[in-house]
Amino acid sequence: MRIEIQPLHPVFVGEVSGVDLRRPLDADAVAAIEQGMDRYAVLVFHDQRISDEEQIAFSERFGALERPGAASNITKPEDRRLGPLLADISNLDKNDRLLGRDDRQRMFNLGNQLWHSDSSFRAVPAKYSLLSGRVVPAKGGNTEFADMRAAYDALDDETKAEIEDLVCEHSLIYSRGILGFADDLTEQERRNFEPVRQRLVRTHPVTGRKSLYLSAHAGRIVGWPTPEARALLRDLTEHATQREFVYAHVWRENDLVMWDNRQTMHRARRFRDMAEVRDMRRTTVAGDGPTVEQAAA
Repeated sequence: MRIEIQPLHPVFVGEVSGVDLRRPLDADAVAAIEQGMDRYAVLVFHDQRISDEEQIAFSERFGALERPGAASNITKPEDRRLGPLLADISNLDKNDRLLGRDDRQRMFNLGNQLWHSDSSFRAVPAKYSLLSGRVVPAKGGNTEFADMRAAYDALDDETKAEIEDLVCEHSLIYSRGILGFADDLTEQERRNFEPVRQRLVRTHPVTGRKSLYLSAHAGRIVGWPTPEARALLRDLTEHATQREFVYAHVWRENDLVMWDNRQTMHRARRFRDMAEVRDMRRTTVAGDGPTVEQAAA
């Protein structure tokens, strides 16, 4: 069956049909999906009842995968619920029991409700993320995406010129600090979360299109006073997350959503029923270099 992609939003996001992610993909199918990612930045695949192994195999067609490792507050293999290539975006502990409201792991993961780009706190940030909804709440728990290309295009020329060469520092310390969690970080976590530098404006290597590279992980601009830097980053984030740039994905069980972290931000939304399970599993395709060293296309 031929892969088809239909737009779900006026400026980005496509819905993919004609593919079964449980089966190996040929080169033409992989190329079609990559072209869809370049155009839409977010792709939605419905009714994909896949295993962890099948999700990993599909993800690896687009590059080497990140290991969550030090990017999480779970660093011991024996404390992990999932395998080493899967990020656990759930409210479950290693024994598949619901996390308590005050559980430290749950508190840390609340940072996913802030606008962010996955792994912008790594020296080499992520390319794609692929999130599989294995068990989803009956109501709430949506994921919102913002198109950073459209947001950049809508800036005035003076602002584009001002931010063109700016470099930001990104760290989980900054994003968790927004939630009041930073004081509870261990010394080992602080070492793991040392800030890294990323460009504020990125250029897509295939399309040549520019986009903002924003995230809750961004806490400073190199060479700027911290309060002034955070004020600008807040203004840009408010601009970039206006409703015309945002798509809200309402999860159905066995959805898989794939997005380009170089061109989008995203955030999880709350769901109120603490007795409901939300089991989401993410694979992350690694990027190919530090952004400060990437030349404009």
